Amino acid sequence: MKKIIAAFIAGLLFSLGLSVSQMVNPAKVLAFLDLAGAWDPSLIFVMGGALGVTALGYPLVFKRAHPIFAERFQLPTKTDLDARLIGGSALFGVGWAMSGYCPGPAIAAVGIGGEKTWIFLLTMVVGMWAKRGFDKMTMSEPTHAT
Repeated sequence: MKKIIAAFIAGLLFSLGLSVSQMVNPAKVLAFLDLAGAWDPSLIFVMGGALGVTALGYPLVFKRAHPIFAERFQLPTKTDLDARLIGGSALFGVGWAMSGYCPGPAIAAVGIGGEKTWIFLLTMVVGMWAKRGFDKMTMSEPTHAT
């Protein structure tokens, strides 16, 4: 139960941060991504804050023998760049640039985002379902984290 409560609090804090920083506003994100047009650099501070927290937090966290609610840390071990990683990253970027949403902010904006948010989330779920089907057809291992 403690694990679920901690995950809920972390998700709530994350969604509040996304809302306060306006990352749930596709127009704000698209203006940040529009380097050749009416560029809005204000989201650089959001990224800078995230990098700062990460830079300070990782060394502190890894001084512990294990996470608070788990027996061991679960870190990615794969380091090679393959077509799936590059293709998935490109698809993610294209989707983000077209919609102004990535998954976290879209989920956080469910209550305020309107029809476009729901369309994005629906297409995201369809894409996840299609990827799973593709993995089964090609008999390749799924690439999700455990």
